[in-house]
Amino acid sequence: MLLCKGKSYHVPVACIIAFTSMMMTLAYLWTQKHSLQPKITTQEGNLCRGEIANNTITALKDTRTFIIAPYFDDRESKMTRVIGIVHHKEVKDLFCWFCCQPDGEIYISKAEIYVHSDRFGFPYAATDMLCLEPQNCDPNFVSISWAHKGNIDQLPRFEIKNRKVETFPVEFTVCISTMFGNYNNVLQFIQSMEMYKILGVQKVIIYKNSCSQLMEKVLEFYIADGTVEIIPWPITSYLKVSPRWRFMEDGTHIGYYGQITALNDCIYRNMYRSKFVLLNDIDEIILPIKHPHWKMMMSSLQEQNPGAGIFLFENHIFPKTVYASTDIFNITSWNAVPGVNILQHIHREPDRKHVINPKKMIVNPRKVVQTSVHSVLHAYGDSVNVPIDIALVYHCREALQGKLPRESLIRDTTLWKYNSSLIMNVNKVLQKTVF
Repeated sequence: MLLCKGKSYHVPVACIIAFTSMMMTLAYLWTQKHSLQPKITTQEGNLCRGEIANNTITALKDTRTFIIAPYFDDRESKMTRVIGIVHHKEVKDLFCWFCCQPDGEIYISKAEIYVHSDRFGFPYAATDMLCLEPQNCDPNFVSISWAHKGNIDQLPRFEIKNRKVETFPVEFTVCISTMFGNYNNVLQFIQSMEMYKILGVQKVIIYKNSCSQLMEKVLEFYIADGTVEIIPWPITSYLKVSPRWRFMEDGTHIGYYGQITALNDCIYRNMYRSKFVLLNDIDEIILPIKHPHWKMMMSSLQEQNPGAGIFLFENHIFPKTVYASTDIFNITSWNAVPGVNILQHIHREPDRKHVINPKKMIVNPRKVVQTSVHSVLHAYGDSVNVPIDIALVYHCREALQGKLPRESLIRDTTLWKYNSSLIMNVNKVLQKTVF
């Protein structure tokens, strides 16, 4: 309520100004709300017959916009959420064109464009484009355009995923983004895959840019056995990518091969296909300490944290330059396989003072709105930092504290608890792919 009291002649003027300002604000909000509502338009010719886009990445004409995929999202309102990549300054207006069958009416919604905050200085970034859907139909396809007029037949059509909710056929899915640089770390890849299986994974989604011929053969094996799903990721055909996460003013467009965009797409792609989604790299394993596998660990964590949807695990470096003897395992044949043997690396770096270890995550995808690499940017559920005595991220890579003497490292043989099953399973895969 607006209260204007007092004897000064300035008060009526102030009241008028305040009242006018309030009415202008309300009018602006009303205009904004209704400008986003789908508007019907008529169209002559062949309705809803634009070419269906089948590529993972589709460049729009006349814009600096790349569409990955649209997803139905009714957690807040009846909308289509389009995952994409845009230039953060140069893309201002986009429109979603919906075609309602069987009458062929066209509805056009202005998109709300949300560039993700974790852009790290690069000009292009992961972006959500949100469009309200018409209330009187459930469109199966959407077209994206910089214009609110034109011919829908000239625009590519994208299938709106998640229209039909599945009943979680998979419990654990690992999202790997992205495989690039002619990836050839074959042994560590197979070891990680077999550890994921031991720990409870049913599906591994890999956004693949490039890998070696031998790695292709290994991927074909895992595709055939139903574990791996490959999402082609030809981002280098559209943008100049950086292998680094932070912009170095070197003319690159987007960091780490568009990793953040791929992770967000993987969340929505598996929102109703998987109970949990793990976001980590192929050289990382979320390793339980107290429990034998992820299912038991997650049951315990959920029981203790019923309102949580995001579980964060500390990343700990096991330097691949520090070796332990594996003579007791009789795995000398693995020496002929390109890549790192994680069983040789059981020494981890100690925590650094005043440095917080980055995290990797297991999430309930239905509670995630936007994610980054090490944290969720927007979610409906609480986040939980999982203590290291429950689990940690085993990360076998180059040392971060390379000058530390060996005696300063922490010997941690948790991985060896799984050595019998791991060695047997890896040998089976090697016999069918490499040897």
